[in-house]
Amino acid sequence: MKIAVVGSGYVGLVAGACFAENGNEVVCIDKDPAKVKKLQRGQIPIYEPGLEEMVRRNRAEKRLTFTTNLARGVRASEIIFIAVGTPTGEDGSADLKHVLEVARESARAMNGYKVLVNKSTVPVGTAAKVRDIVRRETTHPFSVVSNPEFLKQGAALDDFMKPDRVVIGAEDPRAADLMKELYAPFTRTGAPIMLMDCASAELCKYAANAMLATRISFMNEVANVCEAVGADVDQVRRAVAADRRIGPSFLFPGVGYGGSCFPKDVKAMLKFAHAAKYDFQILKSVEAVNEKQKLRLLEKLREHFGSIKGKRIGVWGLAFKPRTDDMREAPSVPLINGLIAEGANVQAYDPEAMKVAKGIFGSKVTYSENSYSALTGVDALILVTEWNEFREPDYARMRKMMRQPVIFDGRNIYNPEQIRAQGFTYFSMGRPSQS
Repeated sequence: MKIAVVGSGYVGLVAGACFAENGNEVVCIDKDPAKVKKLQRGQIPIYEPGLEEMVRRNRAEKRLTFTTNLARGVRASEIIFIAVGTPTGEDGSADLKHVLEVARESARAMNGYKVLVNKSTVPVGTAAKVRDIVRRETTHPFSVVSNPEFLKQGAALDDFMKPDRVVIGAEDPRAADLMKELYAPFTRTGAPIMLMDCASAELCKYAANAMLATRISFMNEVANVCEAVGADVDQVRRAVAADRRIGPSFLFPGVGYGGSCFPKDVKAMLKFAHAAKYDFQILKSVEAVNEKQKLRLLEKLREHFGSIKGKRIGVWGLAFKPRTDDMREAPSVPLINGLIAEGANVQAYDPEAMKVAKGIFGSKVTYSENSYSALTGVDALILVTEWNEFREPDYARMRKMMRQPVIFDGRNIYNPEQIRAQGFTYFSMGRPSQS
């Protein structure tokens, strides 16, 4: 099939590369000439394992091209995916100006039947808005489809190539058939292609992310209760996860969720629920708990040291999760800002997010070359992101480098008994502070 993907950010680039990987002819369109030039040279603007190799392979086979010319891409394609950003507005709603502008420009460029697919995460009613705009701008036949993405950063290629499900919102049978044909190679192992109306499809992504965010905030609250009553959240979590009605996913306590999806989608769902005159009280609490949880480690430092003014604090992990350089809404940001505001000196390390961090903190933070150099002379180490390389460190080397052997583990990746046996004072999330 001939496909255009408008927007070469995270979703658009992954989608374009994966469609090309299955033999389709794909043109990725972006209005940023500098980004397009880099992509044409094989330079990937984001970190996602395996993506650079997939892009280069499909460029070499001429199945994947990049351009700034939207009109040319639309005319050459039958299916046009809209994968531009929908940033959170000041009022918490999703800003649709980029989506609607792409719809308008695509309509003006049409030279025959086209399927316009909303791949961006958009609120309920967006397909109808796109349909109205396109209808005003062209006399050519067209269909509008909602096809939300369900990609986890760090595992996006697997998620796209081997999806749990494919959701297609389409009222037009012709468009539905084309979408089923396009996704058939991705679902050969039995993953369902779910056909539904556009409004339901638009709501699916928000509902899924809101549910996952709710599980995270709920488990963080349970961890805080465990600390208050002297229970062990690991024991509680395992017992809860053994219930087949609940299962183990997203039940690990930590320092809160971040990234480009959960925070934005929770805010957007709250906003369009409010617009529909519904008060979504659970999600309000989910959001409030998460913001408070991001500063939980700061509270623990105060409890231990009294004052952290003048203390040197090492931070392991800056990205909101492993296997990405994304620091949008990352728990490390309010935590480090809080440390700095209280007079601490911060030296930090992350395997992938250092460049991004420099753009956020500037010279307020000391950036270390590796995990161990971040420990030089520190009064405490805070672990924020559970990168694999942090899981089995050289404890003897750590003790020699640290002024005080104190660890605040925001992801519970260490065994409390073992790490205390190594001579560390150790604090974690929802587990007894001392053995």
